[in-house]
Amino acid sequence: MARDQYLDTLAQVPLFSACSKRDLQKIAKASDEVSVSEGRVLVEQGTTGREFYVLLDGQATVRRNGRKVDTLGPGSPFGELALLDRGPRTATVIADTPLRVLVLGQREFSGVIDEVPGLAHKILASLASRIRVLDQKAYG
Repeated sequence: MARDQYLDTLAQVPLFSACSKRDLQKIAKASDEVSVSEGRVLVEQGTTGREFYVLLDGQATVRRNGRKVDTLGPGSPFGELALLDRGPRTATVIADTPLRVLVLGQREFSGVIDEVPGLAHKILASLASRIRVLDQKAYG
């Protein structure tokens, strides 16, 4: 898949929703497309996160404390907190089928932020918006 074809997928990621096409192009350029075999664990709950993923093709299961909590399909992002800190993963994600994923490492993401400082402000605004929505859901 050509890098420009990732733009629509990246634009749907809540973390990047405020980004311009140019910002998304830089993020796409810093990302890698990876094929993953069925049954492989992509992220494991409790381990240190260093990458963010967007599922391009296939299906994966999300487990928290050993219990299935979600199923991911094309366009689903996961692991975005790893771009912002090196905290522990909050869930395990396992490939149910062969997958194609777009992977963005923390180091590459930091390079994009350094290159486009205004991007950090857009991402912070997006995170603030998401926190408000979650707060509203939790405390109504």
